Amino acid sequence: MNYNDFIDSKRHRPSKFGISPKFMPSSMFDYQEHVTRYAIEKGRCAVFLDTGLGKTLIELTVAQNYVAHLNKPVLILTPLAVAFQFIKEAAKFGIADIAYSKDGKFTSKIVVCNYERLDKFNPDDFGCVILDESSILKNFDGATKQAVTSFMKRVKYRYLFTATPSPNDFIELGTSSEALGYMGYTDMLGKFFTNNEDTISPVNIGTKWVLKGHARTAFFEWVSSWSVSMRKPSDLGFDDSTHVLPELIVNHHAVKNEENLVVNGQIQLFNQIARRLPEVRVEQQQTIKSRCEMAVSLVTDNDPCVYWCNFNKEAELLRELDKDAVEVSGSMSIDKKEAVLLDFAEGNISRLITKPKITAFGLNWQHCNHTIYFPTFSYEQYYQSIRRFWRFGQTRPVTVDLVYSDGQKRVMDSLLAKTDKANELFDKLNSAINSNYMATVKEFDKPITMPSFLLTK
Repeated sequence: MNYNDFIDSKRHRPSKFGISPKFMPSSMFDYQEHVTRYAIEKGRCAVFLDTGLGKTLIELTVAQNYVAHLNKPVLILTPLAVAFQFIKEAAKFGIADIAYSKDGKFTSKIVVCNYERLDKFNPDDFGCVILDESSILKNFDGATKQAVTSFMKRVKYRYLFTATPSPNDFIELGTSSEALGYMGYTDMLGKFFTNNEDTISPVNIGTKWVLKGHARTAFFEWVSSWSVSMRKPSDLGFDDSTHVLPELIVNHHAVKNEENLVVNGQIQLFNQIARRLPEVRVEQQQTIKSRCEMAVSLVTDNDPCVYWCNFNKEAELLRELDKDAVEVSGSMSIDKKEAVLLDFAEGNISRLITKPKITAFGLNWQHCNHTIYFPTFSYEQYYQSIRRFWRFGQTRPVTVDLVYSDGQKRVMDSLLAKTDKANELFDKLNSAINSNYMATVKEFDKPITMPSFLLTK
């Protein structure tokens, strides 16, 4: 090995685990092509892209490249009803060799199915697996999450796509790393986190592990080594002019709880702020009628709108109060849920009643610019819900009406704190990625200087 080859071998390069892209759609924006190339060359990668930035096109392009390279099918797992969007998007881009399978049978090279139907498929049949809206896995039971993780580990090339990589806590990134085949969850905790006993600060409610102060920079650099993150094109140095979000109008509607709060048989102080989860649940139950009445009063007859609730009793009362609203419930069959959601997307239903854990992921409802939300402690559910409407490509201002009781101030404080935390994550990831990218560019552009003692005299 000569000196130039030696120096060349020491340079940091993108992972050779993946493949070289064979083609890119001409319709791609420059930032989409950059992200796609990075992901394909990486081989196992998490793509943290905000809603409306073209995740579907990127996923389809990744799938097509692996089909061409391996001559083996690629499986794309999606949330409920999103599979149909994939098929429609594929047709728009001229991709014909794709199909939605409900029973594990397929003849196409790109196969799309719901997470709920994964048990119908054999991982040995696929060369690559792509999880769309991968953070939805937290909404499933342990058995489903384990099944998805086990399935992925048997497929060589793996991808995670989501707009909310760690919506509630940074430790959630450990499950992504482990699923991709990088550092295990437990090892990540030991390296970057410390146990936390703080139950006072809203941002730390329910948080057992927090980042070590001295490990923050190293943690985000580590995450950036197996992921790419972007909320807007300029995060990766591209032009934002084609991607401008419309105005977001958030209205707060606090209804008064006229009842005494009773928890475990004990009467609490009248109208006090609910602090613990049992108190919050009692507060929510006691104010169902007043909150639902407030919600329905905020819509007009011709106003497309989605009600996001949390309890069956809320959904039942909303149906009684708004006769034009149609509910998507957990008890429905998968086929029935999909039918209702498609009807709403196509404008056949004016108002929809649903729960964030059922339909907050992946769906594109840009025809609607008004939603009513009953808040909980979950930032991810809130963010994903409003991004069904408030996304790049939406041409109208989006109105979000938050309806809660006066005793739920603690919930709202926590939600706002988690919003700040999620913004911090994206900022840190974007900074680390850009820093590493720029360092690589500088390193590759740097001319090699031969030491004088090696020069031939």
